[in-house]
Amino acid sequence: MDKIFTQSLQKQFEFDEKVAGVFDDMLSRSIPYYKEVLSLSADFALRFLKEDSTLLDLGTSTGAMLLEILAKADFKLNLIGIDNSSSMLKLAKNKLEAYRMEAKLICGDILKEDFPRCDGIIANYTLQFIRPLHREKLVQKIYHSLKPEGFFIFSEKIICEDKRLDFAMIDYYLQNKKKQGYSEFEITKKREALENVLVPYSERENKKMLRDCGFKGIETLFRWVNFATFIAMKE
Repeated sequence: MDKIFTQSLQKQFEFDEKVAGVFDDMLSRSIPYYKEVLSLSADFALRFLKEDSTLLDLGTSTGAMLLEILAKADFKLNLIGIDNSSSMLKLAKNKLEAYRMEAKLICGDILKEDFPRCDGIIANYTLQFIRPLHREKLVQKIYHSLKPEGFFIFSEKIICEDKRLDFAMIDYYLQNKKKQGYSEFEITKKREALENVLVPYSERENKKMLRDCGFKGIETLFRWVNFATFIAMKE
């Protein structure tokens, strides 16, 4: 169970072995409708994939997205997961082996790794950890790596442009975390650890970034308060 922030951290938040061990619990308790978002992302991905399609999962962490797609697919897919945390990928590898499922796992920096030509790319709660200076360059890289009619699905924590609404939504979200069993101390320490590490955009800013990088069909697939999932198509 996630007890990472029951004590003060001595360093900036990072996806190390300690975090990897409780990561699935952390996400399911910290991100509202996390499992439903995985299911929705898999369902829409499979609408546009076919036999031998290639799908890339950026920031694959413990492989939850890959497993969700593999469990639902009734045809062969070429799935690739990239993450810069070897601890996360070790867990992903163990999960895949336990369920006798296959996917290629790459330990590397998504800003530096070469992407294969893909039919689809997914990045759940990943872009928000990329510095704004590099974020649009990454989305441009994603766009160019997609085949014509390819899709990009990604989920993010978002901010509101109206400050009053932003404050209200953040407060509502924090109250929701308390309902999940997190203490005031844990919530405060996590916010401090993620400060300047997780940099969210607004819904409008995310969509503008997609348009600026060449995507045309852009929609919000799911939204809960200050979390959203987007889908964008390449013509």
